[in-house]
Amino acid sequence: MIKKATRLLDRRHHNVYVVYLRNPNGDGKAGYYVGMTGLTPEQRFQNHKAGIKAASVVKRYGERLVPKLYEHLNPMTFGAAKVMEAELAEDLRKRGYVVFGGH
Repeated sequence: MIKKATRLLDRRHHNVYVVYLRNPNGDGKAGYYVGMTGLTPEQRFQNHKAGIKAASVVKRYGERLVPKLYEHLNPMTFGAAKVMEAELAEDLRKRGYVVFGGH
């Protein structure tokens, strides 16, 4: 029973994350990038900034993570993270924000 529970918990190691973008469209307005990762959001953000599997918009305009928008959701399975990434991006768009990512 413990092995089965451990395997189920092991699948919940994916995270969604949101990055604040400073003026990504050059119009003076801020935006957000929404992504998902098997790393911690902090590690993934560092990779973006270092150019490792980076989204160019995050590398160039990414300022910081916005944990209050995603922290309560993590961790989750890969499938749940894929769905949540899209839902989180859409929710921010509906609120009028410029959003990148969120595929």
